[in-house]
Amino acid sequence: MSAAGRAEAARGTWVAVGTFVLWGVAPLYWHLLKAVPSLQIVLHRVVWSALMVGAFLFWRDGRHWFRAVLAGHPRLWWMLLLSGVLISCNWGLYIWAVNAGHVVETALGYFINPLLNVVIGVLFLRERLRPLQWASVAIAFAGVLWLTVQYGSFPWIALTLALSFGIYGVLRKLAHVDSVAGLGVESAYLFLPVLGWLLWSEFHGTGGFLALGDGPGYGMTANLLLVLSGLVTALPLVGFAYAVRRISLTSVGILQYIAPTLQFLIGVFVFAEPFDRARLVGFACIWLALAVFVVDGLRNSRRMREAALAELA
Repeated sequence: MSAAGRAEAARGTWVAVGTFVLWGVAPLYWHLLKAVPSLQIVLHRVVWSALMVGAFLFWRDGRHWFRAVLAGHPRLWWMLLLSGVLISCNWGLYIWAVNAGHVVETALGYFINPLLNVVIGVLFLRERLRPLQWASVAIAFAGVLWLTVQYGSFPWIALTLALSFGIYGVLRKLAHVDSVAGLGVESAYLFLPVLGWLLWSEFHGTGGFLALGDGPGYGMTANLLLVLSGLVTALPLVGFAYAVRRISLTSVGILQYIAPTLQFLIGVFVFAEPFDRARLVGFACIWLALAVFVVDGLRNSRRMREAALAELA
């Protein structure tokens, strides 16, 4: 690799680290909006991120960016509409869970997500698993089963977050569109209905951004945080799109665990959520499954590189 290529890869690595750190500390941001109903936070997040992503794409690709993304792809519009609805539901559950004291379970969901992606790949994309991948899925399943038996309830928040994001990933994989442009189209589809919903709630007393009802409203600080929620949403996604073009997917796959690790630490040590021995055993199973999964991925990447070099020799 040339010196310029190494510099690009280094920048991509640092941007990826920054992106996953931002996603990891996001619970601290959403916790500042605890007084605002979760539904209102999600509605504002969609509106402001649509405006900010749209502005970025207008600057990057010109005023016809929306038409250019969908041109020649008749199935793309409904795929991005469905993925937009799905990721909005994912955001809504995540924000509700953070502000309801379930940060540790959201972290569990994002730890499980890569393993669930493997299962989704088998079921929907007819991918074949290697033996160690099957082992990692089995260990993770044992961890989820342990948590269910110990607490007498299914970890539905974690699995719903993982499943919704996993299916979202399948839709985006099949859509064959740039990640930021895809987010722009998703946001554009949702913008007018969500904006209408927001305005209706403001005029009917269930919102507090404009303080049109009898109550005092959310306040200047909360309003500013709601506006900036668009930036909090868009900036990591733009950073992720920048990074994946400059570093290997293997590196991205390893770095992605920064986010749920930080979420887990915040849940336990900042928000003092309960984490007893029984929950530790369940999480240990998930962490062991991830270790097996990552080791298998690294070994497979090395074999593929060696095979490619052998063909060139």
